[in-house]
Amino acid sequence: MTETAHAPAAHEAGQTVLDIAAIQRILPHRYPFLLIDRIVELSRKQRIVAIKNVSANEPFFSGHFPGFPIMPGVLIVEAMAQAGGALLLTEVPDRDDKLMVFTGIERARFRRPVLPGDQLRIAVEVLAWRRTAVRMQGNAYVGEKLAAEAVVTCQLVPRRRDETGQGAGPFNSESAGGNDGGAQ
Repeated sequence: MTETAHAPAAHEAGQTVLDIAAIQRILPHRYPFLLIDRIVELSRKQRIVAIKNVSANEPFFSGHFPGFPIMPGVLIVEAMAQAGGALLLTEVPDRDDKLMVFTGIERARFRRPVLPGDQLRIAVEVLAWRRTAVRMQGNAYVGEKLAAEAVVTCQLVPRRRDETGQGAGPFNSESAGGNDGGAQ
């Protein structure tokens, strides 16, 4: 794959489909871990384009890396998942009772550093859609240059905990076949 790719355009330059308040009604994430600022394109069950304005005040820059701040690649992939989660959760009527969790990251590639002052445009296309899970191709651009790409899979799980204190979902021992899953 080439380092430069044509970035998909929004409906109209800068047009906001969902602002930060609307995103917060859909996603449970909050500062400092809400990594999308607005949504500029949304095609139900197909595609979403989100914007992240990367500020010099982001908390991760103080340690990644002093003197040469770079947005961590794992947070770029998380922003892709959040955009995809917003796309999926718009289809879920009882989304306040659900969480979207990572179940896989494949083919993650980081093409250029994302720096303070950059505007990250995150384009996510659905590869497979099920009622409670989705597989998506995410591409993150700075200007017209591809900064990162990955295939992410996510699953919708209940937000409540059972009587043992464990949440129902892919990472408890019963539903994961004894595998504790790992970090999310």
